[in-house]
Amino acid sequence: MSDGFTGGCLCGAVRYESAVAPQLAAHCHCVDCRKSSGTGHCTHLVIPEAGFTATGSVKFHDRPADSGNVVSRGFCPNCGSAVYSTNSGLPGMVFPRASSLDDLEIARPTMSVYASRAASWDPVDPNLPSFSEVPEGGPKSVIEGAS
Repeated sequence: MSDGFTGGCLCGAVRYESAVAPQLAAHCHCVDCRKSSGTGHCTHLVIPEAGFTATGSVKFHDRPADSGNVVSRGFCPNCGSAVYSTNSGLPGMVFPRASSLDDLEIARPTMSVYASRAASWDPVDPNLPSFSEVPEGGPKSVIEGAS
């Protein structure tokens, strides 16, 4: 698994493995990411679903995003750790939370989205491209451009 990575929840009941390296990673400062993370933003990796396997019981909370697409946030029902999500507008992709990685250095963020919603106490990284909301063409165009 030279290009892949592993991760899981706090209690170890949920584990996952990716057979491929992330296509990209991004910080998201939207309200839903802030509230579901318990801090100022989430950092998500983007990988093809075909290269992703998870074990253990994962509970999902579905909520429409600004785009109208439904984001399904997966978490461990035992310890509550956020583990990964999916997005109905990006079928075939999985978005593991960087906070759930076994090796945190796998995450190499390349941008910040929803920067206009960043909390003053969690500033946007000035060394990364940032977007007030999402990049032109939406997330799909960025993912396709990175692969």
